[in-house]
Amino acid sequence: MTTMSATVKKREIFFSEIYSDREQAESALRMLENIPGILKMQIVDPRQLNVHYDIRYLCLADIEEALAEVGFHLDNNLLLRLKRALYSYTETTERANIGCDRCQDHSTRNIFIDRYQQQRHGCRDQRPSHWRDYL
Repeated sequence: MTTMSATVKKREIFFSEIYSDREQAESALRMLENIPGILKMQIVDPRQLNVHYDIRYLCLADIEEALAEVGFHLDNNLLLRLKRALYSYTETTERANIGCDRCQDHSTRNIFIDRYQQQRHGCRDQRPSHWRDYL
């Protein structure tokens, strides 16, 4: 049996049942699979994703914030909100103790950038950068 580093955490992410995408865990896995710091993911249920990640790169708050930002609906029952608050506090403290910056770093931006580039939308400005500042 291998031992995990103290900086590697295993957390469960639960998705809301009241959402049109019944396979949110699988969709979230596909979105997060190439993010630095995420070591392993496992779909336990269509609405539950287990994530192993290294807090030197990102924390649970980063992952959940990125998922919520792109449209995933997390389960917000009281017990899960308490767990999230506890995980956030302990991970922030651990990161401070090992000399890491606050939770939000370039890894979270990479999640948003990758997701934005994968989506088809009309928000891309085709003009050269020097023309974009003109009315």
